[in-house]
Amino acid sequence: MIESSTAWIGLLAADAGGVQEGQRLVNIPHHELLVFWVQILALWAVARMLGALARRVGLPSVVGELSAGLMLGPSIFGVLWDDGFDWFLPGYVSGEVQGSLLLLGVSWFSAAFLLVVAGFETDLNLITRLGRPALLVTVGSVVVPFVGGLVVGAQLPQEFWGDAGDRLTVTLFIAVSVAVSALAVVAKVLSDLNLMRRDVGQITVAAGMANDLVGWIILGIISGLAVSGGFNIVGSGLTVLGLVAFLAGSLTIGQRVIDASLRAVRREGANLQGALTVSLAAMFVFGVITQWLGVEAVLGTFVAGVVLARSRYQQSEAAHVIEDLTSVVFAPLFFATAGLRVDLGLLRGNALTWTLILLAVALGLKFAGAFGGALAGGLSTREGLILGAGLNARGALEIIIATVALSLGVFNETAFTMIVIIPLITSLIASVGVRALAQNLEGSVAERERLAREAALAKNLVVRGGRILIPSEGSKSSIVASQVVHFAWPSDQGATVVAINDREGNAPDLEPITNTLFGRQTEFVEAADSEAAEALVAQSKLGYSVAAFGVPDQGGAVLSQLADDLLSELQIPMVLVRRARNTGNRLPGIFARALVPVTGSQSSRAALELAGNLSANLGTQLMLSHVIYQAPPAGAGGVGLVDRIRDAAIANSQDAAASVLANAAAQAQELRAGFEIETRFAPSVSDEIMRHANQIDADLIILGAEVRRLESRAFLGQNVQSVLDHAPQTVVVVVLPINE
Repeated sequence: MIESSTAWIGLLAADAGGVQEGQRLVNIPHHELLVFWVQILALWAVARMLGALARRVGLPSVVGELSAGLMLGPSIFGVLWDDGFDWFLPGYVSGEVQGSLLLLGVSWFSAAFLLVVAGFETDLNLITRLGRPALLVTVGSVVVPFVGGLVVGAQLPQEFWGDAGDRLTVTLFIAVSVAVSALAVVAKVLSDLNLMRRDVGQITVAAGMANDLVGWIILGIISGLAVSGGFNIVGSGLTVLGLVAFLAGSLTIGQRVIDASLRAVRREGANLQGALTVSLAAMFVFGVITQWLGVEAVLGTFVAGVVLARSRYQQSEAAHVIEDLTSVVFAPLFFATAGLRVDLGLLRGNALTWTLILLAVALGLKFAGAFGGALAGGLSTREGLILGAGLNARGALEIIIATVALSLGVFNETAFTMIVIIPLITSLIASVGVRALAQNLEGSVAERERLAREAALAKNLVVRGGRILIPSEGSKSSIVASQVVHFAWPSDQGATVVAINDREGNAPDLEPITNTLFGRQTEFVEAADSEAAEALVAQSKLGYSVAAFGVPDQGGAVLSQLADDLLSELQIPMVLVRRARNTGNRLPGIFARALVPVTGSQSSRAALELAGNLSANLGTQLMLSHVIYQAPPAGAGGVGLVDRIRDAAIANSQDAAASVLANAAAQAQELRAGFEIETRFAPSVSDEIMRHANQIDADLIILGAEVRRLESRAFLGQNVQSVLDHAPQTVVVVVLPINE
């Protein structure tokens, strides 16, 4: 690839009149620039239009984007208007390469972005978590068609070889091209059919990820063989060792460097430009390393995407910008440029026969391997059929494999066309097949419960994906706070415990919190007492969804100075926990019954989210209570105007209370919580909350609050402050930040 790139530069220099002595940059003639911009405009515009049309009829956009290249290439445009095509793609007919160098450079640059996004979508944890079924489906869907591709490649006539091709490299490129799936296309098909979170969808995605990963590793090895001029034990061994070292280093040292860089750029909070800078730098550096190793740069950009997605300091907004830019600009340009190099006129006679053979191997053996792996993994026949159809979706990876083989001289234009036609047809068949097979698909009871839980979490304000921040000075309340969030938040969300040292610099005992968070990925950070607030605010800017903090359980001051400072400064939701009083050093064994006052506000809904997840995970029985303010009786003297006004107000309040409780009950049902509802009347809301909690023997009161400022101190509202100060039970307050 390095040699071919050098040749391209040399040809371009010659075409521009040569490089004068001392001249470092070549001037591109005005006409060539005009043609280049027309190429970009035409390819991008037609690709976007045909991609949108493909989506409207239920097909992956890659089908339309490849078709754009077919329309503007020799297959259609070149047949309909020779002169116009020769102006649009100069040198194509004569076989000269320099007329297309700028466009080819854009194509490779676009491929780099396409593969970064593919890396974003590759979840190594998902691949390993789905276990035996995913492993067997992956092995079957890769190995079976790969072996078939080896057989076909070994028989492929030399008329389809490129100038640098030999039997080994041609055979290997054919085998890997028919064996892979396209994760992006697979994910798009599943997403359109709402199957992404189904069990069969998760296994399909995991197998698609593994297909991509294996495909890229094999492509890297084959590219190294092709660059070294064939199989050489020393040269090939060094290439493989270099690739292995690169992959291992990327997931260890590279991961730490990227984590540190992403953390540094968001020290002051969200920093989109900084995150984009780190992401693009990683993409370019990894690409340079793999190109230097003799492997295609796009492999490096794929690994960069995987590492960036694994970093907990990555800002989702940066990934979304790159994904959107790729979807709108780079993917259409890459696929259209690939389609531009397809000449359907070459598929005649022997070429058409071998194309049909390759298509049959790609479709049939991929389906058979995935279906057999599914059955061996204990999946149903229908799930096996869906997997076989879904994993037949091909796209970017196969086209890139063909592009690499063509650029290295392993394939000629005819072989390239034969391979690129396959993803067009297989993606079409996969889309139609999965759509037909997945109609009215019912999952297991466990799957339906999981989907319901995920749907409820997706609507949440507070209990959602994201890391948990737990400051602790070693108090019992902070231990209870860790219990609450541990049982309420999804178990796959990590936690960071900030140890607040005392004034003498002594670290708190965090062993109880460590035990409480058992099974959850947890890290520990130290902060001095004198600068705890600043350290916690700085830590919170590194990407957290919630902070859980224990407040004093003695009478008097409701909030500590640290809690007050955090309420004023943090821009994320907080869970304040004050442990039960009169319990000595004992911690609650389990939260059996909780009172949840509901008011219909956003903060009340957030509190019910926490309570509902506790109930779903622990079996905590919830009492959803709405307290209506009722003034004391006016005294004797008959029913006067004041009494009638009061009765009318109570009637209106009862209607509002019924609506509030109905909405709360619907939310609790979505969260799979066990609950009861009740309306209460009282002249003091806070007193009634505490009286009600005592009557039902609640060991937990969960309230919602919005923080306000009162005389330079954080104020959570009179009712919340009173319950925190006087209730004997454990009290949990879910606080939405000021900016919400």
